[in-house]
Amino acid sequence: MYEKIKETARFLMDIGLDKPQIGIVLGTGLGGIVNMINIEKKIAYHDIPNFPVSTVSGHSGTLIYGELSGKKVVAMQGRFHFYEGWEMSEVTFPIRVMKLLGIEKLMVSNACGGVNPEFKVGDVMIITDHINMMPEHPLRGENEERFGPRFVDMHEPYSLKMIRLMKSIAVEHKINIREGVYLALQGPTFETPAEYRMVKLMGADAVGMSTVPEVIVAKHLNIPCAAVSVLTDECDPKNLSPIDIQEIIRIAGEAEPKMITLFKNVIKVL
Repeated sequence: MYEKIKETARFLMDIGLDKPQIGIVLGTGLGGIVNMINIEKKIAYHDIPNFPVSTVSGHSGTLIYGELSGKKVVAMQGRFHFYEGWEMSEVTFPIRVMKLLGIEKLMVSNACGGVNPEFKVGDVMIITDHINMMPEHPLRGENEERFGPRFVDMHEPYSLKMIRLMKSIAVEHKINIREGVYLALQGPTFETPAEYRMVKLMGADAVGMSTVPEVIVAKHLNIPCAAVSVLTDECDPKNLSPIDIQEIIRIAGEAEPKMITLFKNVIKVL
């Protein structure tokens, strides 16, 4: 796997991806931040050696390289999910490639369901911690010491410094921000009423199908990271209605300006 990652990183370097400082992973319906990037390179995933390909609506499947807020960034306009059939090593492959390209920080976004009754559709939540309920761990298997240690400390999965920056920026720009714990399940089904009750009892504020594998691998690589969720549905097990993916994409798009404000201003001061 290391040789494949190195081959992919070398390919990207050779076509002009020169030492990005910040890596960005964009979730469902949240790809609009690329319009703020002064784009130097734009590469479809299927043109990148060893890269998986996005198969989900709302994920365009493009790698973007350029400048945002005075920093060189590499952004994934669309991510990979375990439920698509990819192995965890493939889901997290781009994070390892970004490490070899030279990123120093990682920022991640997602669209997810809110189980905290105080949270509302369209709210933006800074992830302060997570609960990993995925059926496979992204670090399972032989450890690659060139990336990080066998046993990874997770006492601070999300950078407290980056969280403080986002909270300060939210106050400055009058963004009503939430903070909470994100629980990751495999998907692709949305949760049953009983599962939503379980998620809440376990101490989570939101539930989704991504983000945690990338964050775990970032920690293995010693990359400080921050993550933001857009809450696209209220998951009250006593008051559920059918969930439509196009509605999720629409709500994520409406909330996206708040996420863009946070990301571009955090990047400016990192």
